[in-house]
Amino acid sequence: MMVRESLRLSWRAITGHKLRSALTIVGIVIGIAAVITFVTLGASLQAGIIGDISPDDQRSLYGWAADPDVEGGPGAGAQPIFSDSDLAAVADLEEVDAAYGYAPVGTRSIASGDQRLPQGDGVIATGPSYVRESTLADGRQFETGAREAVLNPAAASQFEENVSVGDELTITLLGGGQTDVEVVGITDSSEGLSPFEGFENSPRVYVPTDPFYAEQVGTEGQDTGDGGLRFAAIVIEAPSADDGAVDDARSAAEAYFESDDSDAGEFLGEDLAVSLETSTELLQQLQDVLEIFQSFIVGIAAISLVVASIGIANIMLVSVTERTREIGIMKAVGAQKRDVLGLFLLEAVVLGLIGAVLGTVLGLVVGYLGAQYIDLPVVYPLEYVVLAVAVGIVVGIGSGLYPAWRAARTDPIEALRYE
Repeated sequence: MMVRESLRLSWRAITGHKLRSALTIVGIVIGIAAVITFVTLGASLQAGIIGDISPDDQRSLYGWAADPDVEGGPGAGAQPIFSDSDLAAVADLEEVDAAYGYAPVGTRSIASGDQRLPQGDGVIATGPSYVRESTLADGRQFETGAREAVLNPAAASQFEENVSVGDELTITLLGGGQTDVEVVGITDSSEGLSPFEGFENSPRVYVPTDPFYAEQVGTEGQDTGDGGLRFAAIVIEAPSADDGAVDDARSAAEAYFESDDSDAGEFLGEDLAVSLETSTELLQQLQDVLEIFQSFIVGIAAISLVVASIGIANIMLVSVTERTREIGIMKAVGAQKRDVLGLFLLEAVVLGLIGAVLGTVLGLVVGYLGAQYIDLPVVYPLEYVVLAVAVGIVVGIGSGLYPAWRAARTDPIEALRYE
């Protein structure tokens, strides 16, 4: 029997029971659509975050000291052990280009003109080079010791009249004190500048640690006792983004923190260890979490595909029973066992293939809409599209093999007698 004729007969049998065929492939559609959707969203999320990591940022090491057993994101369980003198000493190392602290400044509100808005955790004290020249849409970096600030677009546009370079803001600290700052720069994106901020789109006001963090620590009485500062999070910059340069900077900084010359060294031990990681390394942790989540989804989808396989096998057995006389007539006019086997097997494969194609299309559409909704670049995992089609064919073959074999073994004389 020709393949074209087998395909025509298979298609006629499928379309002859449209509702039954549709219900049969629902399991395959759901299973494959779930996998394609979540893999698309995962790939889009990774691409969005990787796109936020500029070449300049790849030379930065983000550090904190915490219990090695603490789980969480960057800075989880961090303790304020890094002193100003530690950072100055690390910055002087030959392998390091810059080192500075990173700390949120507790504030009540920020005012522009007559408008005052609550701002609880959006003011970040850090070093000037934290806000890189490449991330500025207008203006310049702030300077250490100056009452200057750089805003991201979300912070600049939250007022009725957008804030621009040269404007002044009034920051009210948690202690009730007020300070005026001059806006000297606006970044080109509202997304966070480092893993410490999570890359989310939130209002951010970046100010120098001196004087802002120094004033806050002095007010709260949390300094080292000798007028110094302690930071829970730090940033160390290598001279270049080359892997060797970054590794050398990491090794040199770790060696200093563990030495007797370091103020932080006295706190380090089994319960507290320094972590220095790049954005790429921190992103890998996110990728590991996404892969675990994707594996979970694939497991659920596999159950759906097993159920779908049972459904196809069941419907094919019913089809064999319904078409017993047809099988008898086919054999009576010369059809061989392989012809009957191929006919029913092809019908099962077509059902699986239709489910795979529809599931893939549905998954791609839902993945696209999801990525657009959360404002991510859409990345389609083409290898999973090919895999989905292959899975549809395999499911069809696996579920249709026994019914096809049973149809091929049908005795033609008994089949012609079947009512």
